[in-house]
Amino acid sequence: MRILYERCCGLDIHKVSIAVCVVITKDGKTEEETRRFGTMTADLLELAAWLKARGIEHVAIAYASHCTSVER
Repeated sequence: MRILYERCCGLDIHKVSIAVCVVITKDGKTEEETRRFGTMTADLLELAAWLKARGIEHVAIAYASHCTSVER
């Protein structure tokens, strides 16, 4: 398989948590690291710092539309 991004991340966003998987390829070896974060502002800032520390610039997001509400 051809590697398109050496450092990337997948986010699975839920109402109260975000499951995160970081994939880093270096010297032909792939490493994966997973964590779960909350969805409050402090949690999101922690997530951003965690991704930045790992050099992640490419993110794929999966999210369920029932997690959001729109008042009419």
